[in-house]
Amino acid sequence: MGVFDFLKNKDETVKVSGYKMITERGEGFYSYNGNLYASDIVRSCIRPKTQAIGKAVAKHIRKDEVTTQVNPEVYIRFLLEEPNPYMSGQMLQEKLANQLALNNNAFALIERDSNGLAKAIYPINSSSVEALENNQGEIFLRFLIKSKYYTFRYSDVIHLRRDFNNNDIFGESPAKALTQLMEIVNTTDQGIVKAIKNSNTIMWLLKFNNVLREEDIKRQTKEFVQSFLSVDSDSAGAAATDLKFDAQQVDPKNYVPNPMQTKGTVDRIYSFFNTNESIVQSSYNEDQWISYYEAEIEPVLVQMSNEFTRKLFTRRERGFGNKIIFESSNLNFASMQTKLNLVQFVDRGIMNPDEVREILNMAPIPDGLGQSYIRRLDTQEIDSGGGEEDANKD
Repeated sequence: MGVFDFLKNKDETVKVSGYKMITERGEGFYSYNGNLYASDIVRSCIRPKTQAIGKAVAKHIRKDEVTTQVNPEVYIRFLLEEPNPYMSGQMLQEKLANQLALNNNAFALIERDSNGLAKAIYPINSSSVEALENNQGEIFLRFLIKSKYYTFRYSDVIHLRRDFNNNDIFGESPAKALTQLMEIVNTTDQGIVKAIKNSNTIMWLLKFNNVLREEDIKRQTKEFVQSFLSVDSDSAGAAATDLKFDAQQVDPKNYVPNPMQTKGTVDRIYSFFNTNESIVQSSYNEDQWISYYEAEIEPVLVQMSNEFTRKLFTRRERGFGNKIIFESSNLNFASMQTKLNLVQFVDRGIMNPDEVREILNMAPIPDGLGQSYIRRLDTQEIDSGGGEEDANKD
């Protein structure tokens, strides 16, 4: 069964569930159809972000006052690793990140079994979305997908949003802010292409002093090109004319747009996506990446953690400490000197050896020996009734 067959069946289930749609909540969201992803500038802006979000590791955490369990439920672990038959967890995260960057909204549908447990997650590509509310106050989303409408409960849809301002449900579309910038970039690119063509086509302008027939003008122009502009010419770079015509060289710079204007437009697009040339070209240093990570990547991971948690677990399950986290560290992009300094965290019990080895892209120590936390003797706790002498005695 294909993904759209599943959507069709899901839509029919919602329609016959007995809920009557009576109210539209605010304005709907319409996907920006400006072919934004076709722009090399836009794609280069969002690629570092989406790839970093895709590399985040999704984990199910169950934490109480005593213990912390990682991936205690097998079905949740498989759901996060392989959310549907068409993609892995990394691909789902990258797809949602791309949709969020281009539309300030990203949607994924949760398929549940007969017991209400999530068994698959499908990303939703739609041209428009409308929020509906029934007389019980429950929210539904109606998607327009390939000229067909599908309606789902909002509680079954993972919804990521950005620039959340005027609308109660959806993030503000970036279309208005980006359309003018993209038009400037497109116009500039066309101007550069025309300038190159003009500079290669018209290099000299011959002004004849007498009225000549058209065929004579073409003949003398061809003779001028063969005599002075041909590669095989013997003129040694010098040209001479008589009173029949005046030869004037055309400066190709007059046709080329100002490069500073082009750079200014590109910088404005970089600023819109909170990035810069160093991030786009992967020439960043440690401090630049950490700043970019904290400004652009970490907020999305936090939002994904909150949204996956509240849509995959009931309030009762969340009350028992169940949550989804997306684990990623900006230390993965730190310099080797910074990574080597992490040894100070190991001998003080802040990190275990396997955690440091993971940052260094090394495999864990076999038999779980790297899971233990180590502390130097001179960093042991002092008993409440003891002092420095007791610590030295120990």
